[in-house]
Amino acid sequence: MLSRRDLNRYGAALGLALPTFGTLSAALSNAWAQAGGPPSDAPARTVKFPNGTVVPALGQGSARSGQGRRPPAEEEEALRTGISLGMTLIDTAELYGSGSAEKLIGHVIAGQRDRVFVVSKVWPSHVAGDGISRACAASLARLGTDYLDLYLLHWPNGVSDFAAVVKAFESLRSAGKIRAWGVSNFSVAQMERLFRVPNGDRCATNQVPYSLADRAVERDVLPWCDRHNVPAMAYSPLGGPGADLLRDPTLAAIGAARGCSGAAVALAWAIRSGKVIAIPESGSAAHVRENAVALSLTLTPKELAKLDAAHAPPGR
Repeated sequence: MLSRRDLNRYGAALGLALPTFGTLSAALSNAWAQAGGPPSDAPARTVKFPNGTVVPALGQGSARSGQGRRPPAEEEEALRTGISLGMTLIDTAELYGSGSAEKLIGHVIAGQRDRVFVVSKVWPSHVAGDGISRACAASLARLGTDYLDLYLLHWPNGVSDFAAVVKAFESLRSAGKIRAWGVSNFSVAQMERLFRVPNGDRCATNQVPYSLADRAVERDVLPWCDRHNVPAMAYSPLGGPGADLLRDPTLAAIGAARGCSGAAVALAWAIRSGKVIAIPESGSAAHVRENAVALSLTLTPKELAKLDAAHAPPGR
């Protein structure tokens, strides 16, 4: 975790000319200023991809966006609020609402594309032949942008030729259509297979379900990713739709003591290692503001022990 001063110094040392890096620092500074601001050395949680790109450890998801759950204006306001608070990574997919989530996000990022790190995903049934290229072009059109910061294979289901997938991703990267690529919902065995094909080790991330309510990936996937310098991206970090996690009394008690929501505590827990990016979804600007607190919330060993006692790690 870096202070704002260290964040700027770190970026300069790496020679980063990455919009997301400067945007993250500026957005956090702006958000803190509006809120009265924490001390000047308040931590800014970030995660670095293998290619050196630095992103906020807390982003925004969109699995149910643009599908009538809330008025589009409210969902767009929520996403813009997150961007203003430093949650500048936005995750989406061609699957979500058959592209409606990408279209909504396109409205949000219009005029501020350089402030946002955009992630989208290709459905496995679209990978055959030139399917990845065509799917990417369609996503770019819906998003109103000419490149994706990160493009993922949504699931490995039915995909047997990992080498062809990597070749397609690398072709898109060489053409400037994507800046990096990765996978989602891969097991350790599948990651091993991927890394054995040419350029498979250029995989930037593995997006997996991870929360206090679902710690299964701690058994094998997260340790594998750690050993291979592949940050994980946690979807459903608040337990997913209909989950009871946000009603958890331990989270509520820690949140009350810290003056924040239980959701912020759950998110701070998910990103505690510095090697996980959490992408909670919220169509509410108020909830986004609660979530954003996790960017500067460090849980104590005692608090982490209480959470372990309430939600035991795998094998315990």
